[in-house]
Amino acid sequence: MTSHDDLQARAKALHLYGLLAHWPDAGGWAEALIAWEEEERARRSLDRRLQASRIGRFKPLCDFEWDWPAAVDRATFESLMTLDFVKDATNAVFVGGNGLGKSTLARNLAHEALIHGHTVLFTTAGQLLGELASLDNDATLRRRLRHYVAPAVLVIDEIGYLSYSNRHADLLFELISRRYEQKSTVVTTNRAFRDWGEVFPNAACVVSMVDRLMHRAEVISIEGESYRAKEAAERAAKKAKQRRGGKP
Repeated sequence: MTSHDDLQARAKALHLYGLLAHWPDAGGWAEALIAWEEEERARRSLDRRLQASRIGRFKPLCDFEWDWPAAVDRATFESLMTLDFVKDATNAVFVGGNGLGKSTLARNLAHEALIHGHTVLFTTAGQLLGELASLDNDATLRRRLRHYVAPAVLVIDEIGYLSYSNRHADLLFELISRRYEQKSTVVTTNRAFRDWGEVFPNAACVVSMVDRLMHRAEVISIEGESYRAKEAAERAAKKAKQRRGGKP
């Protein structure tokens, strides 16, 4: 394809039919106009997807202190950041105690997917299951399930902090099953999978749910003391120093 043909193809993809109709008169400014339109549409698309993703504010990866956790598989996370897992429709699971950065890493991963053109949705387990369980109408529930099935990357944060009923378990199983081998699901949890029976007590689907979630999934375990507790201690020490007038 020549440069001239390429420009016309780009204008057609943008539906710039007025420009195409007057192509012989367009002159040298057509290329700049097409580039401006592409850039502006890409920016607006990113803004819309950012807002729809509900990722929220998060600490950027450049500020993540990799040397704070006692153990974290940085190499596996960096492999996830290539986004091959999205192309393969596989999953990612972050497992670790409170305040170790699971949500931060998941949000950075989701943001990376989003800026590379993938659709993303971030939610907590409590928000997701609370919403789905509140829907009594079958048609409304099916529509809402489709909403959560649709994104290329769905992040479910904080599984394990609350316990849920059998209905909650069945709804999560249904969602994971619908996404299984079709879309990528990212999960953060403070509980090992062997303990998910305590998160969903008496739910018959827990083993099958974990099986589908873990099949072809990358698991990143994070160990150590809470980073939030570390930051709180540092703030307290700083304030105490200020009260003493900067004396050690």
